Amino acid sequence: MTRQATSQAEILSRAVAVEKRPTMLDKGDAMAPPPLALERRFPTLAGRLARIKLTNLPTPVHPLPRLAREQGIDRLWVKRDDQSGVLYGGNKPRKLEFLLADAQRRGRRSVMTFGGIGTHHGLATAICAREIGLRAILVLLRQPVTEHVRRCLLLDHAYGAELHYAPTVPRVAATALRLLARGLVRRDIPYIIPTGGTSPLGTLGYVNAAFELAEQIENGELPEPGSIFVPLGSGGTVAGLMLGLKLAGLRSRVIGVLVTDILPPSPRSLARLARASLRRLRRAAPEVPEVNLSEADATLITGYVGKGYGAATAEGEAALQRVETLEAIHLDPTYTAKCFAALLQLAHQPPYRDQTILFWNTYSSVDPAAALRGLPDFRELPAAFHAFYR
Repeated sequence: MTRQATSQAEILSRAVAVEKRPTMLDKGDAMAPPPLALERRFPTLAGRLARIKLTNLPTPVHPLPRLAREQGIDRLWVKRDDQSGVLYGGNKPRKLEFLLADAQRRGRRSVMTFGGIGTHHGLATAICAREIGLRAILVLLRQPVTEHVRRCLLLDHAYGAELHYAPTVPRVAATALRLLARGLVRRDIPYIIPTGGTSPLGTLGYVNAAFELAEQIENGELPEPGSIFVPLGSGGTVAGLMLGLKLAGLRSRVIGVLVTDILPPSPRSLARLARASLRRLRRAAPEVPEVNLSEADATLITGYVGKGYGAATAEGEAALQRVETLEAIHLDPTYTAKCFAALLQLAHQPPYRDQTILFWNTYSSVDPAAALRGLPDFRELPAAFHAFYR
């Protein structure tokens, strides 16, 4: 369905105003962001990958002693990617740094991406794109409706995103094609950001994250993990870590806990994505070595999706409560809580029970509403979304 027949200026004038605050991106940051761990390892990469600074790196690592003691787990650590950015945290900014920079490099004025109606990726894209002067178009698919989902939709609108509802995957594709045709007529073709920012370019954010982890291990901030538990949605985070860990010379194994039943990635597609990212790196810097990547380079854990994408599970809710109560770390029911539930159930089984386990927290601890004067009324959303509030 299309947006109501109202000009973009009129829509934005009704949106809730964002308070004036110092921008995280000044011109110096945008032109010359600090070097990444990946660039420190391969210096010829510096300046060859367009990037906008959206992150504060490295993200911290620390043990989870109270939770480990309660659960009888010897060595349990967390990588705090929930603190990855000022505008928005989690795993999204690591990918968007490269993707939005590429959109700007190509002279695009808008970006289009996809997800469920409560998508964190879509919200992060809207917030970060707005910060650098790009318009965000979100094509959104049905998922179980919760208060959190309703709030995400209002936040999308408050940050100026153009919202389109497409209840099925085929409708998402049809809507995207229609919007691309509209952009062609208007000479404003949106830059396509795949679901979750998962592309050979976006995945480089987590190739770098693996090198960041390697530096923290080398500096003695944590022992080398045997296993790294991470939610597996669109697959970019897992594929990036697969490649990055191998390039960095770490023996840690990625454990991807599947949290979606909508076009779920397979071991083959993850390996294919990791190889495509490697080719992109090697084109930019031939000093990056060739490495063999296969379907066996990550472990995929299934059985934790529950009734479907976006539907909470009892195990996930229990894990969420324990992590928040004992360690004051927030998880979300769609991704990280299900992943942590799997970690708690598997930690006592071989091979995990004798390993140092690292949980990679990909949820954002930044509250986007904190920069707003309030949330808009749901009636300001396109009519197709009103039913979710009744």
